[in-house]
Amino acid sequence: MNRMLLNGAALLLLNAGIAHADNHLMVAPGEGKFDWESYETFASDHDYSGEQVTIFGPWLAGEADAFSNLVEYFNEATGANAIYTGSDALEQQILIDAEAGSAPNITVFPQPGLAANMASRGFLTPLPDGTADWVKENFAAGQSWVDLGTYANAEGEDEFYGFIFNANVKSLVWYVPENFEDFGYEVPETMEDFKALMDQMVADGETPLCVGLGSGGATGWPATDWVEDLMLRNHPPEVYDAWVTNEMPFDDPKVIEVIEEYGSFTRNDDYVAGNANDTAAIDFRDSPKGLFDSPPQCMMHRQASFIPAYFPEGTVLGEDADFFYFPAYSEKDLGTPVLGAGTLFAITKDSEATEGFIEFLKTPFAHEIMMAQDGFLTPFKGADTANYANDTQRGQGEILTSATTFRFDGSDLMPGGVGAGTFWTGMVDYSSGNKDAATVASEIQNSWDRLK
Repeated sequence: MNRMLLNGAALLLLNAGIAHADNHLMVAPGEGKFDWESYETFASDHDYSGEQVTIFGPWLAGEADAFSNLVEYFNEATGANAIYTGSDALEQQILIDAEAGSAPNITVFPQPGLAANMASRGFLTPLPDGTADWVKENFAAGQSWVDLGTYANAEGEDEFYGFIFNANVKSLVWYVPENFEDFGYEVPETMEDFKALMDQMVADGETPLCVGLGSGGATGWPATDWVEDLMLRNHPPEVYDAWVTNEMPFDDPKVIEVIEEYGSFTRNDDYVAGNANDTAAIDFRDSPKGLFDSPPQCMMHRQASFIPAYFPEGTVLGEDADFFYFPAYSEKDLGTPVLGAGTLFAITKDSEATEGFIEFLKTPFAHEIMMAQDGFLTPFKGADTANYANDTQRGQGEILTSATTFRFDGSDLMPGGVGAGTFWTGMVDYSSGNKDAATVASEIQNSWDRLK
């Protein structure tokens, strides 16, 4: 039975909600630019009074608070008692819980590989019928997201298990607008333009890039992001998929060529601040600081959406620093691919209210109330980008909704011994000039073979 039979009745409840909105809802119903109509319609169609939905995910502290704000709206709309619990040991705990038969209703996976593993062991329930088609139609690069959440079940048959909710973008280049203005540089729209811009910077006596691969025991990972981004700009996504699953060997000529193209950017002393062979010795957290020196050590820094956390204190995004999309080749006609990551919602213990929560995530409102908080990006084309908390989020969100292809961080999809092992160390060996691309690729493939 619907909790609210008519929209009018829904409005009455929502109006009642206004009275105590200050207690537990982030914004009182009806206020702001949110798509309240989608919320009201959902509320009128779903009644889960007294039912509990347990949600287990990786978010802690502020991120957990932001998601819990969304959960409160689900509870308000349906009468359910959904509860979110976060953990920094999700990967281990969810396996223990699933094997013990005590899994939460929904698990939020930051690693598609873990979700795929659980699907193959029969620990996941396929998402409600029609969800894959909905994602395909309503998300930019929709098929990419369907593919990301589709895994083989215990019988080896593919089913759709993972609903992307909260993505991030790695295909970004950061710069200081004032520096660009001083030299009359324009943001490049194609990879051809990007390379021409770097050459112009060198001709002007400037250095195009700051690069830092250092990250303690994880040194080398920024280079893997470069290679993954360039793979998507040189080859169709099917080649990327074959690479990250090792259907195409790591030492295939296509991979070697892409590694060498990465080297054409970062192993060129004209293009890189400092000695191009020393990038592994520069901590990735320090590497963007050269943008802000006077005179600047470099003009650009390719890095993901998190990097402003390491900009000098007081940096105002959009004024002191800005970003542009790491462009694709015009001549290769591969669209506008985006490299990134994100979290996938999967059902680990099914119930009617659990499936209702997945339906709730399809409403524009659910995305918009999250967009209004820091750190959330969505490829959902039906959400109003005016609701993003700031222009930086809005710009990155628009890169997502303009994507023709999205691919998850490739090293995260590879076996740990490769993606978080020999791929990292191999990129350090190559970046430092100790080994050539073919040797590094062959060694990484050998390490993959040993894991089979």
